[in-house]
Amino acid sequence: MRVVPFFICAVITIALIVLFNIQLPVGSSKTPRLGFFLSPQTGFWQNAEDVSKRYDANIQSAGLRGYTEVYLDSNLIPHIYADNDADAYFAQGYLHAKFRLWQMEFQTYAAGGRLSEIMGDSASGKNFLAIDKFFRRMGMVYAAENSLKVIESDPSYKAALDAYTAGVNSYINSLSEKNYPLEYKLLNYAPEPWTNMKTALFLKFMAYDLAGYEQDFEMTNARNYFTQLQFNKLFPYGQDSLEPIIPKGTAFAPPAITPKPPADADSLYFHFNDSVGVPLKPIVPNKNNGSNNWAVAGSKTASGSPILCNDPHLGLNLPSLWFEVQISTPEYNVYGVSFPGSPSVIIGFNDSCAWGVTNASRDVKDYYEVHFKDSTMREYWYNGKWQPTTFRKEVIKIKGKPDAIENIAMTVWGPVMYDHSYGDKMHDNKYYAIKWSAHAGSNEGKTFMLLDRAKNYNDYVNAISFFQTPGQNFAFASKKGNIAISQQGAFPAKWKRQGQFIMEGNNDEYAWQGTVPRNENVIMLNPARGFVSSANQYPYDTSYPYYMGGSYEMYRGFILNRRLRAMQNITVDDMMHLQNYNYNVFAEMARPVLLKNMDETKLNSIEKKYFDIYKSWNLSSDADAPGASIFVTWWDSLMQCMYRDEFSRTTLPMPNVEHSTLLEGLLKDTAYEFADDITTPQKETVSDEVMKAFKKIMPVIQHAEEKDSLAWGKFKDGGVKHLLGIPALSDLHINAGGGVHILNAFYKDHGPSWRMIVELTDETNAYGIYPGGQSGNPGSPYYDNMVDDWATGKYRRLQILPKNHFSTQNTKGKITFTHS
Repeated sequence: MRVVPFFICAVITIALIVLFNIQLPVGSSKTPRLGFFLSPQTGFWQNAEDVSKRYDANIQSAGLRGYTEVYLDSNLIPHIYADNDADAYFAQGYLHAKFRLWQMEFQTYAAGGRLSEIMGDSASGKNFLAIDKFFRRMGMVYAAENSLKVIESDPSYKAALDAYTAGVNSYINSLSEKNYPLEYKLLNYAPEPWTNMKTALFLKFMAYDLAGYEQDFEMTNARNYFTQLQFNKLFPYGQDSLEPIIPKGTAFAPPAITPKPPADADSLYFHFNDSVGVPLKPIVPNKNNGSNNWAVAGSKTASGSPILCNDPHLGLNLPSLWFEVQISTPEYNVYGVSFPGSPSVIIGFNDSCAWGVTNASRDVKDYYEVHFKDSTMREYWYNGKWQPTTFRKEVIKIKGKPDAIENIAMTVWGPVMYDHSYGDKMHDNKYYAIKWSAHAGSNEGKTFMLLDRAKNYNDYVNAISFFQTPGQNFAFASKKGNIAISQQGAFPAKWKRQGQFIMEGNNDEYAWQGTVPRNENVIMLNPARGFVSSANQYPYDTSYPYYMGGSYEMYRGFILNRRLRAMQNITVDDMMHLQNYNYNVFAEMARPVLLKNMDETKLNSIEKKYFDIYKSWNLSSDADAPGASIFVTWWDSLMQCMYRDEFSRTTLPMPNVEHSTLLEGLLKDTAYEFADDITTPQKETVSDEVMKAFKKIMPVIQHAEEKDSLAWGKFKDGGVKHLLGIPALSDLHINAGGGVHILNAFYKDHGPSWRMIVELTDETNAYGIYPGGQSGNPGSPYYDNMVDDWATGKYRRLQILPKNHFSTQNTKGKITFTHS
């Protein structure tokens, strides 16, 4: 009779083994392999790390030539001391992989259109196959391949990247399943070898994230819907309040290229009534991707030495975008933040100088309508004859399903991103090719390799010359007393509004007419005013001879310059305060308009209560400020009241009107054209719309107060999200100030991803912080240990330390790298 219970137990055991080694469906997603995931030997338990854990190791590799020591300080920041540059990059690659492997690889899966391979075609409400098709058809892999050719033709940078890749793979090869980062276990896949191509893909992804926001299709519809006069009012080129990076009135030399539009350009742009379907955009860069940077001369500082500051505004993720590091070799000492997935320090300082970057925001991505001979797309009409098409085959692997094949037509403009096979928004007979400056081969990594070694202004100028896309504003300061800023990139030489709309692709009349010569990307060196600055505003005023299409922020640059002009005897503490400055100069400019157009006698007691809160607000968007919540909600409501009637008369997708457009329109014109609601028989005034907008927000404001969330920090509800969006792995509901148009640009899950201040005294006096931690492991105490300090505006000291500074007592571990 013992056979029966034995048999039952065996069946149950086998069933459990099978059950716990399959993925069970949960909604549109699946669980991980539960047996593997829950196993004490291999599962997520292995990812738990005690605060007392040490990270000592001895790494041997045939790829190493000398001896490298790495000391991990109390915040898990590695200080690398290498006998030569190649070994330093090997160590950096190894450390990036050790602490951020899943993040590195996941980002390149996204860039390379491979998310379906690990996520399936869709899960948790996300269409990963659509994202993959989007990036493949955009030409992301094509662009990375072109850049890899350039990278690998440069012996010095190729050697650096080869060493970095070898370091990443050294760590990957040391892993067993139990040591996989948590997310591999959650998603049930394994890391694959790193390649130089993956680094190229990551850099192209950054090019997309920083310069990929556009509304060309929507703008084309707006152009065909509004009159030319209306269009220019709604979507102006430049603003009256503009404070460009290079000050107004700067005299520009005669341009080397004079962009000339075709004779029929105006006719095409404003008398062409063909609307366009707006194709699916499954992933869109945040239009507020940007940054602040500035440098003040010693003439304005208490120490007599320059101070450089930088805070790049990007998506706030866990693991963090940045990884802090010091690299020391016989050639150079550098400290700052790096990108996991790429060698070098990206933003930082060395023994001689410091640098920081902000987004140029220029439009370097345009669309051309291509006319094919037939649906096979084998020939297209260009310059008076049928041209043969080449095709690029992109194979998208899908987890658990057959591959998806994309046969992408390649034209003189670039890939045909949108055709009849793409989504359900396209007209069957429409084909749109994308021309993107990032498709050209380039070697942006060389810029940072050289900046890490820069000793003076000339080295800075040489280093940034390699940077092509995405365009960036490079601020610079040195211990020799120089400060400078330059907008650097490969910018198309365009006529006014070229590329703001879909362009005709039948001939070369609408082609880019070359690239703006590098010497016409103006460098501002040691200006008399004593500072240089940028905050994603226009680089020049509109007298600049080339069209500066793009998406710009006006108000951070305005308040930054106003504050810097007024400051003297500046200290590091002053700069910390300025980076965390919550004053809303946009609200300052808007307040007179709002107050002038409000009749308080028409408010009931509840409305009057909230109006009084707004009136008494000090215009600082601090966490405890209910006035900030009322203002932001009110202005958004006013935008709707002003423009919804005009835009609602069409079902065509339309572009967004900027906050600055409404404000400047109201400041210039008390009878603002768009105040009238064209859906009603009476003629509304600005005062009518301001009052209506205020009354409409009352339910939202009252509800927020009832929920104790009217104070701005709770109302905007910012946070730092895990890359997979998993709440348990995120830091949500961070109660802090800041916002859009504010120097402290923290809003929702976007904002200052790294704050750095460097005073270039004899002994460099530097500070920094980012909203995350060095480890990408959610089970580590160093996963998000800096978030709270970041949220409250605190900083840590950043130091280029000598090797003898470290001991067992002040480190979390020592890792040595030697030749095997």
